[in-house]
Amino acid sequence: MVVQLSAARGSSKAAGGASVKPRPQPRSRLNRGSSPRRPAAMAVYRCSLCRRTFFTGRRHLYSTAHRRRLQEALGRLEEEVAAARAALDGAAVRRYDPAEHERRVWCLCCGRGVRRDGRSGALALPHAGLLQHLAGAEHRRETVRFWRENRADAALRERFVVPAEEYERFAAALRKAVGAHEEREEENIRQMAARIREAERRQRDTVRAALEPPAETERCVGPPGCSSAVGSARDTSGCAELPGPSVMQAGPDLSWMESGQALTFIGHQETEGKGNVHTGAKPPWLTDEEEEDGSKQQIGPSYEEFLKQMEKQKLKKLPAERVGANFDHTSQTGDSWLPSFGRVWNHGRRWQSRHQFRAESGGKKKKR
Repeated sequence: MVVQLSAARGSSKAAGGASVKPRPQPRSRLNRGSSPRRPAAMAVYRCSLCRRTFFTGRRHLYSTAHRRRLQEALGRLEEEVAAARAALDGAAVRRYDPAEHERRVWCLCCGRGVRRDGRSGALALPHAGLLQHLAGAEHRRETVRFWRENRADAALRERFVVPAEEYERFAAALRKAVGAHEEREEENIRQMAARIREAERRQRDTVRAALEPPAETERCVGPPGCSSAVGSARDTSGCAELPGPSVMQAGPDLSWMESGQALTFIGHQETEGKGNVHTGAKPPWLTDEEEEDGSKQQIGPSYEEFLKQMEKQKLKKLPAERVGANFDHTSQTGDSWLPSFGRVWNHGRRWQSRHQFRAESGGKKKKR
């Protein structure tokens, strides 16, 4: 620069003394700024999957830690989705159990819990709640957003979405299964009602046969083979057995014996006291207690015995080593149960009452 300026000055002087200004030279790129260049500040990024804040911006989405957490979370959700997809082929219903069918599945794309099973009255519909959520339009939108924000593999997105057509077929099959189950339950209820009505009818017939008065027609009182010894008229009316217990007869009925027949009458065997069903007595289940016994018997302990037992239960709760635990309250004690040297005193010392007692009783010991 100095050489050029000097040469220029010399040439100018040679030209006649005219002054020429030097041409400015361009600055180098390295010397343009007086201060060194500062790097641009990175944006703060909050990752909802890792639950941490990173200062490297969206560069974190391509890190190894983020990819590992994303793969683990998608693997857990894929297991639940695969189990729900397996239930699409066969719709089933079960009895509702809160401990089993109140479980929720965390949807990673929507960020909320979803009930896995559905419910219809007292019936549980396995995987119906999760399938309904996976087939919804909101879940599809949230899945697209989640894949875009976390840079997930686009080929895996369709695994976490259920087509609406498949869910409609599943819902139709589920409605048929619920209807079939309700028909089976109604059929079981009708069969149980029929069995109950039949049992009540038999019970009414038994009670009616036991309470109705005996028929006026003559009945056979002889042995079971009496129809062979008597005439044909006797066969139709006398040997017919009526339902229910028989009625005790007051005496032997000899009207059935006809003249000209060589039959020997043995007689009725009457037992003293109570009869039984073979002699025509009333069955015990139709006999009142007042009829059997004139005085009404008391069942169970009396009220006084109950109070004594309650007192014993209270005493069992008290400590066994207490004073007077073994004292017999039923024993009779006289007036001389106090010790000979003791009495109740209101003033003075204890030994003074002892001497006073001995002086009054005249049994004071003589000094040796």
